Amino acid sequence: MINTIPDTKKKFNVEDVRKDFPILKRLVNGKPLVYLDNAATSQKPQAVIAALNQYYTFDNANIHRGLYFLSELATDQYETARLKVKEFINALSASEIIFVRGATEAINLVASTLCRAKFFNSGDEVIITHMEHHANIVPWQLITDRKQIKLKVIPINDAGEVDLDAYQSLITEKTKLVSVLHISNTLGTINPVKKIIEIAHSKGIPVLVDGAQSVPHLKVDVQELDADFYVFSGHKVFGPTGVGVLYGKTEFLEMMPPYQGGGSMIRTVTFEKTTFDDLPGKFEAGTPNIAGAIGLGAAIDYMNQFDRNELTDYENTLLIYATEKLLGVEGLKIIGNAKDKASVISFVIDGIHPYDIGTIIDTDGIAIRTGHHCTQPIMDRFKIPATSRASFSFYNTKEEIDKLVMGLIKVKKMFA
Repeated sequence: MINTIPDTKKKFNVEDVRKDFPILKRLVNGKPLVYLDNAATSQKPQAVIAALNQYYTFDNANIHRGLYFLSELATDQYETARLKVKEFINALSASEIIFVRGATEAINLVASTLCRAKFFNSGDEVIITHMEHHANIVPWQLITDRKQIKLKVIPINDAGEVDLDAYQSLITEKTKLVSVLHISNTLGTINPVKKIIEIAHSKGIPVLVDGAQSVPHLKVDVQELDADFYVFSGHKVFGPTGVGVLYGKTEFLEMMPPYQGGGSMIRTVTFEKTTFDDLPGKFEAGTPNIAGAIGLGAAIDYMNQFDRNELTDYENTLLIYATEKLLGVEGLKIIGNAKDKASVISFVIDGIHPYDIGTIIDTDGIAIRTGHHCTQPIMDRFKIPATSRASFSFYNTKEEIDKLVMGLIKVKKMFA
């Protein structure tokens, strides 16, 4: 087994870390970039950029097919990346790691193939939460057209926390699956997924966890959580776009039919019948994003340099600092005040539309997200059209938060 975790961890220092991310040196509108949109996508360290450049410059070849040097080299790098992911989230086997385009495709894959596997019958129920990203709502709605499946929603309180009592009351003999996010991309809420899984498993119900926001911020152990499925995207965890991971327990992945057909995922093909490859190949039809997987492996190597708890603690200091500073802005209200929260802050300012806020502070090089953040049901729940959202990573600083606050004060003066 390839060990990608160094024996000794590198001491975290934010100024040293910032030097690893080339884009943080650039200017926007003549001002130093203040990048606070990490919940949408993270920036990439030089090590990831170098890995992509290495592959395309020197190692480019298709995988799992060729017997020549470059093909075998590319195949080894691709499968090594799978092993790195396996270790990173502590899966039981590398065959439980399926490379996909991202968390969105992973959830669609599970929804579609479970439906085709006759896992669902008409009248069955899928439980989600009120804070889900659209990517964990729409795929389940799509299969309801085929199976008349009922989608049930766990309510959230005014702090943006799930109601566990309501969750338990929603479970019936018709409940076939629970699908919940680990961390809300809008509210920052860290959901008690281990407890959610325990409750579901006590009734024999499998659970899918959307970890798109959690993997960048928390140390994830899928065996400790006992998740049946866990999904995340490479681009949010300092890797390339267009690559992601579906983890699934072997018993489910073997029961599910292929998601797509084509090359590489087969054993034999005749005009009468096709037999399919074992895991994980069964779910990886065609030429995959080879460079993306290699780049994701490089991102994992980069993160493994550090103590994950140290990174989480640092991000928590940013969250506490930013919360205090933002609440000092007159008329500003934070949406989402869960007790257990990641470094994401959504807010509104009285009388000022979020789009105006984002546009104005962009002139000072400050990048935040504005809109509904692909969580329109949350906006409906809090009776707002949109929010401004600042999301932090371990390469952000308190000085950048100060610049955000100064930018918001500038906006306030313009609208006074």
